[in-house]
Amino acid sequence: MKYVAYTIIILALGLGIFNATKLNFNALFQGESIIGLITILASLCAIILMLILLTSKRIEEKVKQKK
Repeated sequence: MKYVAYTIIILALGLGIFNATKLNFNALFQGESIIGLITILASLCAIILMLILLTSKRIEEKVKQKK
């Protein structure tokens, strides 16, 4: 499960970087720039969710060790 989460984080990071190149700062909310902003936001959400999952798995392992 840990490797899947890391793989998703790397893919989301790559997708965010790729879409950052699509941004037109002169017209940020028009055309391909808005699509780029939406996908960057979605990739950040995916990264945050995977980090939460990894943290919860770490906590779960520590709780199991104490029992």
